Amino acid sequence: MPMETQNSNRAFTEIEAAKYIGMSRSYLAQARMDGRRDNRTPAPPFIKIGRAVRYLREDLDTWLNSFSKLEHLGQA
Repeated sequence: MPMETQNSNRAFTEIEAAKYIGMSRSYLAQARMDGRRDNRTPAPPFIKIGRAVRYLREDLDTWLNSFSKLEHLGQA
């Protein structure tokens, strides 16, 4: 059985979500604590189930799609 398989879950743990969006786990934790701040990348939406933090796949996809696609850095 392979160690890594494609995650087909609807809800991701923090580690799974970080890997899915290509960001660090510490980014997700800090972004959740900071909320929306000027000049900061907003955190993706998350849910709490008891003490557990989960990220829904569709929310992560929407969050990723919300960023502009650039052809070069001069567009930013």
